[in-house]
Amino acid sequence: MAAIETDGLTKYYGDVRGVEDLSFSVAEGEVFGFLGPNGAGKTTTIRTLMGFQSPTEGSATVLGADLLDRGALRAARARVGYLPSEPAFDEGVSGRRLLEYHGALRGDVRSDELLDLFDPPLDRKVREYSRGNKQMLAIVLAFMHDPDLLIMDEPTSGLDPLKQEELLEFIRSEQQRGKTFFFSSHILSEVRKVCDRVGIVRDGHLVELEDIESLIDRSGKTVRARIAGDVGAAAFDLDGVHDVEIGGDGVSDDADSATAPATTLSFTYTGAYEPLLERVLDYEILDLTIEEAPLEDVFMRFYGEDPAARVDQVENGASDRASGADGPGAGGGGDRASGAHAERESAESSDV
Repeated sequence: MAAIETDGLTKYYGDVRGVEDLSFSVAEGEVFGFLGPNGAGKTTTIRTLMGFQSPTEGSATVLGADLLDRGALRAARARVGYLPSEPAFDEGVSGRRLLEYHGALRGDVRSDELLDLFDPPLDRKVREYSRGNKQMLAIVLAFMHDPDLLIMDEPTSGLDPLKQEELLEFIRSEQQRGKTFFFSSHILSEVRKVCDRVGIVRDGHLVELEDIESLIDRSGKTVRARIAGDVGAAAFDLDGVHDVEIGGDGVSDDADSATAPATTLSFTYTGAYEPLLERVLDYEILDLTIEEAPLEDVFMRFYGEDPAARVDQVENGASDRASGADGPGAGGGGDRASGAHAERESAESSDV
């Protein structure tokens, strides 16, 4: 049984699209990354999967429970840990009081262990917490009842780099215990570190669904070469060569000629290695590096938006304010739930 399965999942807010026709599944024991920029539809998807709102069309199951079967979903949510993008707590109570409250509602199996890793100041009022301390408290609350499935919206948000790494390492160790993770992110490096597969969402639509290594392999390598002599872009006119950048960088290291020219050249390559290496041997190579394409570049390929064109579109007043929104009031929030929504979600996620 899949931990999460959606079929044509669609959510509209009146005429405003949140997400449309999402179909994917998350296997038990998998770490699945839901990737996209703010406003793409990530939070809408998560809030729908948690049962905080009903889909407009399509269907989905969470731990075998149909989203529209409120009784079954209520029972399933007892086995789900939920981390919202902006945790909202009663600001007038201490972190310890919230810990006791959630423990009484959902059970407390692991809080001592979790507090060794994520250590919010429990005896202080939540109103005195920094953003990072609120996030650490929310992490403890999400994991303390030892759920089978973790649904997390931007889980490292607000954490310092050390705590971010500790959370990612904790996710890896929890996967070894058989836990399933579905989390949204726009931080590509963290997705690479922990995810088995990713879904890339753009303007409410799923545009790619693949295991992360295959995604990167298919997106090619970044090649950078420094070549003796004056070499033009046609020198590497091969199938699979894209985005060529070329320029002179002064002189080569040729001892016989202090003024011998050298050329720097970089491009993305998606072809086989043999033709590339054969072409390289035609030239005097002073330096050569072949690396994975940065995950940011991979993402932008699938997101498919030219930032300069987007800026021009906005400046000319041609932005489509409706189509990419992630819920009501799109102009103010994109992927972020409002404080009222977040507070309601926090309470509902504990209502098991």
